[in-house]
Amino acid sequence: MSPSERQSPAVALFDLDHTLVPFDSGMAWFRFLVGRGEVRPALADDYLARCMDYVAGRATATQLHHFVAQSFRDLAPDRLQVLQRKFAAAVAADIPQAAHRLVAHHVGQGHRCCIVTATNRFVASALAHALGVGILLATEFETEDGRFTGRLAGAVCHGGEKIARVEHWLHGQDLRWDTIGHSVFYSDSASDLPLLQKVHEPVVIRPDPQLREHARTHGWRIADTLEALRLDRP
Repeated sequence: MSPSERQSPAVALFDLDHTLVPFDSGMAWFRFLVGRGEVRPALADDYLARCMDYVAGRATATQLHHFVAQSFRDLAPDRLQVLQRKFAAAVAADIPQAAHRLVAHHVGQGHRCCIVTATNRFVASALAHALGVGILLATEFETEDGRFTGRLAGAVCHGGEKIARVEHWLHGQDLRWDTIGHSVFYSDSASDLPLLQKVHEPVVIRPDPQLREHARTHGWRIADTLEALRLDRP
């Protein structure tokens, strides 16, 4: 990396679900718990129903993640730590090699990489670790005396809140949008339009219909799979 690049670092931001991984990590977590008899079998179905309500506009992101937060309340901290390690080992096999290549591509160029996701930190950290991304901005759950309370700690990392989280992270490195040499954000969802419109290079992966139309209109890069994404472009 040249001296000018060190002075003006590049930043690579990644959404998680349906972007770096082709699934909903929250659903993967609930199915993992159900498969091990840790929770009632219907919990995964309940989560799916709430996801469908969110997609249909019948529920907010906050309501969806509040449901997830409540599911943590009755699990003992020691047991959760064990389950988190086992979940991380299980889900690592489901991460596409194309996701590893994409992250490695940016790391290899000296870019500062960060996952920015609405998924809660407990679940998302397992995937971030497997992908080798050390910076994770995610939805936070409240804890008291080491135990989850079933409440959110602050706003869901969703929509415009993602900009606030990224700016706080940048501020901690004495950076601002106007001091970054280049910024790229990969996402699949129209809910991420605020951050996609903020970066220098928005890239959409397997986009939902609204995001696909917006990307076509504005000439953004579109890839229907990570495997189809060209990494040799400047």
